[in-house]
Amino acid sequence: MIELEIRQFGDREIVHAVPAGRGAHPLPVVIFYHGFTSSKLVYSYFAVALAQAGFRVVMPDAPDHGARFTGDEQARLGQFWPILHGNLTEFAGLRDALYQAGLVQDERLAVAGASMGGMTALGIMARHPEVTCVASLMGSGYFTTLARTLFPPQQPEAFDTAVAPLADWDVTTALPRLGDRPLLLWHGEEDDVVPAAETFRLQQALQREGLDNQLTCLWEAGVKHRITPTALDATVAFFRQHL
Repeated sequence: MIELEIRQFGDREIVHAVPAGRGAHPLPVVIFYHGFTSSKLVYSYFAVALAQAGFRVVMPDAPDHGARFTGDEQARLGQFWPILHGNLTEFAGLRDALYQAGLVQDERLAVAGASMGGMTALGIMARHPEVTCVASLMGSGYFTTLARTLFPPQQPEAFDTAVAPLADWDVTTALPRLGDRPLLLWHGEEDDVVPAAETFRLQQALQREGLDNQLTCLWEAGVKHRITPTALDATVAFFRQHL
């Protein structure tokens, strides 16, 4: 049995899930980030599965998503990279609120996400050594190069404005921080939005540097840009083992 609720936490509305009766107790925590144009509610099946496995799950909405959506779909489509940057910069406040509330057991705090949420998870791992382990599903940490083909800003000056702030979160110069903790990468081989080559690139980079001892990399044949039951099960199993 689990408890699942939508609640205010600090200045944000979140999906919050815990094993039944354990809401007030410190627990290992997974912060899970959803994909672009989606919401915390759409991905709440991860909250159910992870809470059933014994974790506290916290799922925020990205800027201009879910409860934070302004209603202008066209404007949002042009803001992918600033929205990703918002996720990254808001993580510290969410982390601090969890600790201040006494909800994290023994500093066991993990981050996960899918698509834009997987990118968020990798960026956080690159900057936050206090995170215990990370799962990135169909994501990429190579923001500054991927931005040239995925939702690219149309004008050169707009590109620099949108993408330059992400350089400090890019995995290119952060490989040692991705290699010193357990990391799960999952990708459908036929992904038609975030190319599977992005995950292969990171896998190869970590292997070249001898930083892949704690890396789990899973591929699913014939799968496009979607989460499968296999991906969900692998995420739960990963956190059971490492968190």
